[in-house]
Amino acid sequence: MTPAARTQAAIELLDEIIVAARESGAAADTIVARYFRTRRYAGAKDRRAVRDLVFRAVRRAGERPASGRAAMIGLAREDPALLAGFDGSAHGAAPIQEDESGAEAGIAPAWLVSRFDPLVTADELPALLERAPLDLRANRLRGTREAALDAVEGAVATPHSPIGLRLAEATKVEDSQAWHSGLVEVQDEGSQLICLACGAAPGMLVIDLCAGAGGKTLALAGEMADQGRILACDTDRGRLSRIAPRLGRAGVSAVETRLLDPGREAAALEDLAGAADIVLVDAPCSGTGTWRRNPETRWRVTPERLDRLTKLQAHLLDLGGALLKPGGLLVYAVCSLLSEEGRDQAEAMSARSSLVPEPVLMAAGRVAGPGRLLGPAHDGTDGFFVARWHRPC
Repeated sequence: MTPAARTQAAIELLDEIIVAARESGAAADTIVARYFRTRRYAGAKDRRAVRDLVFRAVRRAGERPASGRAAMIGLAREDPALLAGFDGSAHGAAPIQEDESGAEAGIAPAWLVSRFDPLVTADELPALLERAPLDLRANRLRGTREAALDAVEGAVATPHSPIGLRLAEATKVEDSQAWHSGLVEVQDEGSQLICLACGAAPGMLVIDLCAGAGGKTLALAGEMADQGRILACDTDRGRLSRIAPRLGRAGVSAVETRLLDPGREAAALEDLAGAADIVLVDAPCSGTGTWRRNPETRWRVTPERLDRLTKLQAHLLDLGGALLKPGGLLVYAVCSLLSEEGRDQAEAMSARSSLVPEPVLMAAGRVAGPGRLLGPAHDGTDGFFVARWHRPC
């Protein structure tokens, strides 16, 4: 592909990503992969170059651009070497007209930036869009972190999690023997710290209320030495179904899955009311803490969607609290740096609930009201808010 053809391909992909962001469609990674599956003529070097253009354009545009062309023009005006891609050739992008405006650079929509937790200062915001390293978790059921470090070339120990490994750049770890044998799983260090903060131990009844594809469920099973009972719940059948092969690879047998109907979760969990040692509520959220990995998600958040999410988070916290036995622990986590989803949500829970707030025991982060805040600038992790409560005996 010529430079102009690469530019045009990036524009086409950006158009799809912008539409998907507006309509809650597929993630950018999925769109890029799908695009090249139908264009076999593009070699590996071309695919890497186009992908790089796409994500550079996505990262620099805080507001959702009007079009893929506007996003690329904005990028090219900051990097004049890219202007050659607009040459009007047969498969290339049309020349830039004098009156064409490019997308403006920024971190995020202004209304959203104003809602970040007070601990997230202006000089920390650029770190939200830096490229993230690849973090792995050593599976205690298959071996030690030392064994994993020996097995994964180029990996170093993470600074905070005692079971974490880090690779400077993304790599196809799924092609490695360490992954196939279940010795390692892909998991951000922040997620690992949340699981460790749960204090799961062998013999417990643990409920992962929003398990998704089971990343934290697997980590909890490792801390429990696969002894006890773990219930992985979710309302999304597709996501929950992805946990089964992961359980087999990791050597986990203590996990049960339970599909929940939205709005009727309490009835489906009635048999476990007042019985759980630990309930983890890793709630659906804006995802503002994961922009390093999915920068286009900042174009998806609207005030209306944020309002729906905060109401759902409050509902899930109340549901989780009702499942605790006396002395049981409720852990709330969101991959968000917004006050409404973090400290405000936790303060509201403390005010309306009989549960007792409990300090978050964690090797990283900063105290944020009744919880703790992790972030890429301060901790080198994705952005998370975590809070804990226990039910009085």
